[in-house]
This record gives sequence, structure tokens and C-alpha cells, in this order.
Amino acid sequence: MGSRFGRGFIVNLSLINRHFALSPEQAWYGAADHLDEMVLPLSFKGTEVEQLVGSLRKHIIWHVPGTSDKEDAKEVNRLLDRLAVAIDNNLGIKDAELGDFH
Repeated sequence: MGSRFGRGFIVNLSLINRHFALSPEQAWYGAADHLDEMVLPLSFKGTEVEQLVGSLRKHIIWHVPGTSDKEDAKEVNRLLDRLAVAIDNNLGIKDAELGDFH
């Protein structure tokens, strides 16, 4: 059977990112569905990437829509930004950064 909400790592990060491109009030609905089949690649075990994915999961799963939507969405976006840099660093890009206009 095919996946309903995405399976993989980058695929699911991309789908979560789409949610948090919406307004904070809309971002939360369905975002946690993309965590169900998110797979952390073995190469990221024990790295900052694994730690950040754990934090991302907690923030999304523990959020109660309608309470602190804006503040919590900002934190999820910060985690997604940090995760992108950490993934690049882990892949060997030592000077990865978000840049001034992110």
C-alpha cells in the first residue's frame, strides 16, 4: 500500500515545510501526519540532525492548535532552518548557512 502522507526523510521535511509556509493558524492542521513515516537515515544517527528531528517531532506533536500557534510556528520554522544547515554540514558542506535574506 502506498503512503498517504509521505515516506522518507527529505520528502517529509519538505511536506512539513509546506505547512509552515502557511499562516500559523493554518500550519498545524495535518503537519503531524508527515511524521508517521518519516525515516531518519542511518548516516544521521547520533548527529545534530537526529537531535533536531527529535525536537521538531516534539514541537509538532505536542502543539495544541489554537494555543500559541504563532510562537510555536516560529520555533518550528527555526528548527527547520537549523535542520537544513545541519544536514548540509553532515553531508560535507562545512560553510552552509541560511544567508541574510532567508
